[in-house]
Order: sequence, then structure tokens, then C-alpha cells
Amino acid sequence: LAVDFGEESKRQVVSGIAKYIAPDDLVGKTVGFVTNLEPREIMGLESEAMILASSGDGYFSLLEFKEGTPPGSSVK
Repeated sequence: LAVDFGEESKRQVVSGIAKYIAPDDLVGKTVGFVTNLEPREIMGLESEAMILASSGDGYFSLLEFKEGTPPGSSVK
């Protein structure tokens, strides 16, 4: 998954969410990421950020923002 973080940069994000959500279902969504991490290798690929989500027995939820939330907004 290549993610556009606005004018700042584009980053590759590797995660295990494919069992919960199809990649095409992410198109057009504004979701939360942690971007101040050191890149690390996951499944043989370099991941440069972490997507924020909650999951457990029978549920999965991305941290999704309302339309119009500017890229780079802080999560508090």
C-alpha cells in the first residue's frame, strides 16, 4: 500500500489488515497513521508508517477521519 501524505511525502505501509478490508475499500478514505517511526522490514518489504486501527474477536475498525480533515492533523 503506497500512501500519499500530502505534499510532505509518499510512504509505503505494510500491514496485516487485508484479512479485514480489501485494498480498494481504502481508496478515498482518510485514516490515521503513525509516521514518526523508523522504517522496518515487514513481510520482506520496507514499511515507513503504521496504520491506526482497532480489532478483536469479530470486529475491525480503522481510525477514520471526516471529509475535510487536513493531512497531518494531530491525533489526541
